Amino acid sequence: MAHRFVRARPKRERLPELRDRLDDGDIEQLDPFGRAMTTALENARFDPTTGEAVWIEEDYCTPPLAMERGAVLEEYFDEITVVADDVDEAAGWQRIDELPGLWGQVLDEA
Repeated sequence: MAHRFVRARPKRERLPELRDRLDDGDIEQLDPFGRAMTTALENARFDPTTGEAVWIEEDYCTPPLAMERGAVLEEYFDEITVVADDVDEAAGWQRIDELPGLWGQVLDEA
């Protein structure tokens, strides 16, 4: 298992729909990555310097995030970049802990 450090530019007008899908459990039901993606996106941060969402995601795909991109991520984010292919999960989240939460930032502005 690998944890990826991900950055992506939110499609702000689409994020209320993603938030609803997370709240309804729709994303969590996607097999095999739904639970990990739900956890990652619910805890995502917002980098006000770049305007990007940032998160750490558990991933087994080659290339990284292949299934997740096609099923969910490309609908809601542009410029999806795996910054680091294999990071320590706790250290990765700690690295972005001081950034504001994604949902408070983007839903307030949507």
